[in-house]
Amino acid sequence: MILRPANLPELPGLLARARECGERISSFDLSAFNRVMEHKAEDMTATAEAGVSLADLQERLAERGQWLPVDPPRPERLSLGALLGGNESGPHRFGCGTVRDYLLGIKVVLADGRIVSFGGKVVKNVAGYDLGKLFIGSRGSLGVIVEAVFKLCPRPEAEMFVEARFAALDEAGTAIEAVLNSGLAPAVLDLHKALPAAAQFTVVLGFAGPREDVQWQLGCAADLGFRQASSLQYEEEFWDGRSGSGEGEVVRKVAVLPSKLIGTVQSLGVPFVARAGNGIMYYRGPAAGQKSERPLKLAQRLKQTFDPLNVLPDAPV
Repeated sequence: MILRPANLPELPGLLARARECGERISSFDLSAFNRVMEHKAEDMTATAEAGVSLADLQERLAERGQWLPVDPPRPERLSLGALLGGNESGPHRFGCGTVRDYLLGIKVVLADGRIVSFGGKVVKNVAGYDLGKLFIGSRGSLGVIVEAVFKLCPRPEAEMFVEARFAALDEAGTAIEAVLNSGLAPAVLDLHKALPAAAQFTVVLGFAGPREDVQWQLGCAADLGFRQASSLQYEEEFWDGRSGSGEGEVVRKVAVLPSKLIGTVQSLGVPFVARAGNGIMYYRGPAAGQKSERPLKLAQRLKQTFDPLNVLPDAPV
């Protein structure tokens, strides 16, 4: 069952009917929740409804030289609700973090129909537990995110990318370790072999900030062997399916310790894109490794607390 509320007052009633009928909700269509309600450029905050696409929000913020520092794939198709529900991120995750780092406040409709708010609209908000973060990454299993308040950042004056290519994965790992130990502060630190035809492994660095600082870091990166100009084109190629995936395959995500990333990549042998500094990797193909039981049990306990009748979608595992 897909729930499509026309407005916020209608949503609790739709949830109540689902509970009464014993129906299970598989997903939500919040396209009607499409307002950027407030952008306080002077305070560097923005409030928007969950149906607004990330691309539309970024376009609005760019008018005042600001942005929400997250860059997951396909922002034009990604609603803010999906961004929060999946804690989605992109290449800038290494230097900028994820959307949970920029969440100031959140409004959620719980399974029992209650409309609750956590956090506020100011950057310094230290009162009580930060319960709003509990819903980040829950994929709608604990409640329906309908509105969020974000803290923003100025758009960088300059941003440039460089890369180095390696025939062997171990060589790429050594280069990544050299960057991490160099004192450089890249916004992007990625490792990829996004296309099956690629004969080499590529490490990409991205530097953002004042122009002089970016130029200085590029010079230091060149001393480490990163001299070839680059871009984030590999991201588009991978997520658009140009990585040669088979029919029915989907992009899967693996999270490991950064120190275990190279070994994990070697065990898969498929096209991939990895956040080398974070240990996050995306690939197309069958899942690898065993699921952890402890996070699953914790997720089930939270699910039982917030949705005892099991009306909302399943908890992510």
